[in-house]
Amino acid sequence: MSKQFDVVVIGGGPGGYVAAIRAAQLGFSTACIDATSSKDGKPSLGGTCLNVGCIPSKALLESSENYERALHKFADHGISTGTVKMDVAQMLKRKEDIISKNTGGIAFLFRKNKVTSLHGLGSFKGRAGDKWQLEVKGADGKSDTIEATHVIVATGSKVRQLPGVTIDNQLVLDNEGALAIPAVPKRLGVIGAGVIGLEMGSVWKRLGAEVTVLEAMPTFLGAADEQVAREAQKYLTKETGLLIHTGVKLGEIKTGKKDITVNWTDASGAAQKNVFDRLIVAIGRVPNTDGLGAAEVGLKLNERGQVEVDDDCRTNLPNVWAIGDVVRGPMLAHKASEEGVAVAERIAGQHPHVDFGVIPWVIYTSPEIAWVGKTEQQLKAEGIEYKKGQFLFSANGRALALGEAKGFVKMLACKQTDRILGVHIVGPFASELISEAVVAMEFSASSEDLARIVHAHPSLSEAMHEAALGCDGRTLHS
Repeated sequence: MSKQFDVVVIGGGPGGYVAAIRAAQLGFSTACIDATSSKDGKPSLGGTCLNVGCIPSKALLESSENYERALHKFADHGISTGTVKMDVAQMLKRKEDIISKNTGGIAFLFRKNKVTSLHGLGSFKGRAGDKWQLEVKGADGKSDTIEATHVIVATGSKVRQLPGVTIDNQLVLDNEGALAIPAVPKRLGVIGAGVIGLEMGSVWKRLGAEVTVLEAMPTFLGAADEQVAREAQKYLTKETGLLIHTGVKLGEIKTGKKDITVNWTDASGAAQKNVFDRLIVAIGRVPNTDGLGAAEVGLKLNERGQVEVDDDCRTNLPNVWAIGDVVRGPMLAHKASEEGVAVAERIAGQHPHVDFGVIPWVIYTSPEIAWVGKTEQQLKAEGIEYKKGQFLFSANGRALALGEAKGFVKMLACKQTDRILGVHIVGPFASELISEAVVAMEFSASSEDLARIVHAHPSLSEAMHEAALGCDGRTLHS
């Protein structure tokens, strides 16, 4: 007889593994099916995020930033380092060690919460009574069948392919290849100025590569607040040294034995050509439903390939749910995790809520970029009257002490009610500072609420305080 579970999650990424843990905490017999393997072929939970995405990229960003500090910033502190060298192999080993600790941690949490981990590709086989039959196909070709009352689809996303270009992760790289370049390339091309392109471009530029970023969109970071995007582009080009071209039309891309030639047209219509030693293709991601068996059981997908769900993540099939990158909404790990928790609690009869309007976005460049809520251009387009407070990190004592005084905090609040509508940061530790804004907006706080909260001195958070004061034209330090 097939093994039976109350809840089976297909996918072990940030959405899937969190959903499985929460379901088990709520008393359900739970299994998680995941096909991800480590380099040695062993199961490696955590999906793209922990294995070849969020976590390893942050490890490389930290290593490259430390290298840059040693080269260019330590002298300001009176620290003499002598000859500074970069051992790329050791940097990559550290990255792999961090991946192992994180993925091993999830395996521990599964054991702790009595979640059954099944290594293989999960797919729908059919339905028998009130149970879903699922196949788990291992890398060796062997298959097992299990049954579940509820199924949570958390299969994530995969790399969007560039037509006519083959990713071999030797010369032409996706995010996985970009995290494993064995030596610093002299000339690195990046197609796409999104999160992956900018972060990976920054890593290899700091280590000595000449990096050219080609972006098809006419504007830089179109999803971000325009003022923040302009500031970020200034720093990334003038200080980091990235060569960023927007409004690009790609032409023929030829892969040779040792290099790649990219023909392209710039925004003015002039023909251009670059020869790169490595080329990173980072033009976004698409929902992953490969091998899921969606068509066989009638699981409805939309025109974008996403699993269709309602506001509560229910699909068109009974007791089948879907979360994370494979459904509508931003492709963010923390969004997937919160949806996973919410679905597990809905299965238990609870009534959780995930507010897409207060999900933070972060890009871990230097300086970091983070935002939550509406941008200034969105408020203008929607005809919403607002007021604005802004504070520069160059007037913040802690930022100056850190030697990281670039950027600002900008707060947007409703002109009539003073409710905070959006907060946008470019500057040091923006990824951490944005959380205060998220909490405030989740509780419908006004700018005055934040302005009346005591912030520690000296701290970077004082910039948030001053931006809140600025919404009423009463900043104290500018």
